[in-house]
Amino acid sequence: MSSTTDEEVQNDLKDQLVQRSESDDHAEFKGASFTGAVLNLATTIIGAGIMALPATMKILGLLPGIVMIVLMAFLTDKTIEILLRFSGIGNASSYGALMQDSFGRPGRIVLQVAVLVSNIGVLIVYMIIIGDAFEDMLKERLGKSWWDQRTIVLLFTTCVFAPFTAFKQIDALRFASATSLALAVLFLVITGGIVVTKFLSGGLMKPKLLPSFTDLSSVLKLFTVVPVLVNAFICHSNVHNIQNELQDSTQIKPVVRSSLIMSSSVYIVTSLFGYLLFGEYTHEDVLKNFDTHLKIPYGPVLSDVVRVSYAAHLMLVFPIIFYPLRVNVDGLFFPTAPSLTTSNLRFRSITAGLIAVIFVGANFIPSIWDAFQLIGATASVCIGFIFPAAVILKDRHNRATKMEKTIAIFVIVLAVFSNAIAMYSDVCALLNKYKSTFPM
Repeated sequence: MSSTTDEEVQNDLKDQLVQRSESDDHAEFKGASFTGAVLNLATTIIGAGIMALPATMKILGLLPGIVMIVLMAFLTDKTIEILLRFSGIGNASSYGALMQDSFGRPGRIVLQVAVLVSNIGVLIVYMIIIGDAFEDMLKERLGKSWWDQRTIVLLFTTCVFAPFTAFKQIDALRFASATSLALAVLFLVITGGIVVTKFLSGGLMKPKLLPSFTDLSSVLKLFTVVPVLVNAFICHSNVHNIQNELQDSTQIKPVVRSSLIMSSSVYIVTSLFGYLLFGEYTHEDVLKNFDTHLKIPYGPVLSDVVRVSYAAHLMLVFPIIFYPLRVNVDGLFFPTAPSLTTSNLRFRSITAGLIAVIFVGANFIPSIWDAFQLIGATASVCIGFIFPAAVILKDRHNRATKMEKTIAIFVIVLAVFSNAIAMYSDVCALLNKYKSTFPM
């Protein structure tokens, strides 16, 4: 009996993604505030996805684009609510513990692999955007040379933000989160000012309100925005981390809703401004559009400020996304080891190894749209929609209603169908591009 009890206690400790260590610093930690939790979760959501959303407006048109952002925020709130509710029923303190409660050890492993793929992919996208922004600026200002190569630029910027990944508690990053959100707001303010200036001078392009249909490929292309939108709202793997650190854990639902309202508002405004500025010339990464001359007073300076502010924003968001990634890697490869916060060697080794993998990936993947498509249509859609729906259908504690199970089936079918079409459309586009590049 004693052995069984000890094992249960050890497993329970492992399930806690945030643990109090024996050091005095951890003993002084009294819990995260509501504001700090909102900032950390909002920062988890608002990342590289904001740069790809104006391109979704180009495909969908303004009205359906805004509707889709609001709909995705609503669905994210509902799936997180499901996770929290069933976690409470099963006394699970993490997403992984909930999956293990529902499906056993295989369920937890599948989730950890999905989080691993999703978060590594997203962080690679962050590095790509950061590298592209500074690389382009260096070429424009100093001319082409050895220091403007992506590898050199990424090496320098990684050395700048890597120290932020050394914190063992996510609440310690609340000031970085606040700064990153301030930089995102600065990006919005400047972009909004550019939009107003160009509107007054008659320089804005006429936006497309609805999608245009010319052939079957144009219809299929509409589905390619789904993985991008899914990726833009993925934060599920960090919700339990934030809840575990809250002074009052019952505040987690208001924290989630406040974060989603803030994030979706930023997404709508950014998408609107980006598409109004560049119209049908909007790039998959809208930050690349700021390489061109804006044709307004101080245009080059404003372009540089926009690029630097958003690259700095991503550098501060990086450790927030990195946190659950490191925890899940530890749980996947060291399932029986003590809490990660108690082992400096394991903590530092995992941190250094993951940063190295992300750095290498960012040097070989050329486009953020391709990365978003792959991650969003596979790992992210599983984390955000398929796994929560599967938990309802499994209903290990017999608490799900018939309506919830019906909705869960609908969500799974819709997620699989829409993302399968998106992947098919992307594959067709790649094949056509290959045939035009290398004609037979």
